[in-house]
Amino acid sequence: MRLKDTGLTTQDIKDKVNKYMIETYERFDFLAETAKDQYIYDEEGTPYLDFYAGIAVNSAGNCNEKVVKAVQDQVADIMHTFNYPYTIPQALLAEKVCETIGMDKIFYQNSGTESNEAMIKMARKYGVEKYGPHKYNIVTAAMGFHGRTFGAMSATGQPDNGCQIGFGPMTDGFTYAEYNNLQAFKDACTENTIAIMIEPVQGEGGVHPATMEFMKGLREFCDEKGMLLLLDEVQTGWCRTGKVMSFMHYGIKPDIISMAKALGGGMPIGAICAAEEVAKAFTAGSHGTTFGGSPVSCAAALAEVEELLDRDLAGNAEKMGAYFKAKLATLPHVKEVRGQGLLVGVEFDDTISGVEVKHECLHRHLLITAIGAHIIRMIPPLIITEEDCDKAFEIIKEAVEAIA
Repeated sequence: MRLKDTGLTTQDIKDKVNKYMIETYERFDFLAETAKDQYIYDEEGTPYLDFYAGIAVNSAGNCNEKVVKAVQDQVADIMHTFNYPYTIPQALLAEKVCETIGMDKIFYQNSGTESNEAMIKMARKYGVEKYGPHKYNIVTAAMGFHGRTFGAMSATGQPDNGCQIGFGPMTDGFTYAEYNNLQAFKDACTENTIAIMIEPVQGEGGVHPATMEFMKGLREFCDEKGMLLLLDEVQTGWCRTGKVMSFMHYGIKPDIISMAKALGGGMPIGAICAAEEVAKAFTAGSHGTTFGGSPVSCAAALAEVEELLDRDLAGNAEKMGAYFKAKLATLPHVKEVRGQGLLVGVEFDDTISGVEVKHECLHRHLLITAIGAHIIRMIPPLIITEEDCDKAFEIIKEAVEAIA
């Protein structure tokens, strides 16, 4: 929908949002009307270089032509049905995902937090049925982030973060341990622990990748203790980190993995994949969804996955990520540049506010986000070029210099 077709002004749109919507977001002060590839355009056609990608969603580019066509074609056939009939997009996507990442079974959801809820439920049901009613505890990482529904929020190891404050007691059965500290995770596990659940790269926690020793150690420890390794790849999955899935960097495989964001290419979809033995914990009536596995979302996801794979956008993420991080390391006031592929974080010294950098970049038509006091995060479409990286770097440099 275009502003010119509504008879309204930009201010009219803002006023309606302010009047009617419950706001939990810090709004960027511009109207996003259209988008294409690595740019978002306002109502006047002003381009904004998009190094946010809808929070790691539009990995094959904004409004990717093949994804758009897949949605248009599917909408004309069937938009929604309940999950009793077979549908073609569900079946084709299930095969594509499982065969690509080497997992046995898939269950569709609508979002990342729903996928993590499903992963938690499957792990607990597996533990209780195999070992008894005491076997439900899950150890997660301090400063991790898994979503905003109650189970996922409780698994989020940030008790002082706003996503937990004010909502009463969290769901029981979660213990937190220091990320990248293998011994801390071992010490946190008890006879009641059924699983360890982490992000391969902590996104909201400051863009911290797991070390090889940590990830391999967790896999070995879970195997030794008969526990499950759960990986939250909602943000890292589908070529973001330079591999199809981040776990592929480490030469291990999870028992259950969650995904969302980039999977749908802009349409809402999430999923978990599991080893066949673990997947048996979900039986008729034990879990469900009305919209999960929507024909339209599955058609979009199939087109998005094919684009990501056919164009080797994991390879481009690896190449552009290394190029971009090397440039970012030359910025003034930088303490550290971290990340995996095109999930990139920059931590500044105490004189530079990440939020201020974000807003200065917005004024210069670059979209990024900030984490905590002094960190910015970039998660651009995986189609970006060196020229795009150069442009983003110059804007960030101008922003930092303006603040300093």
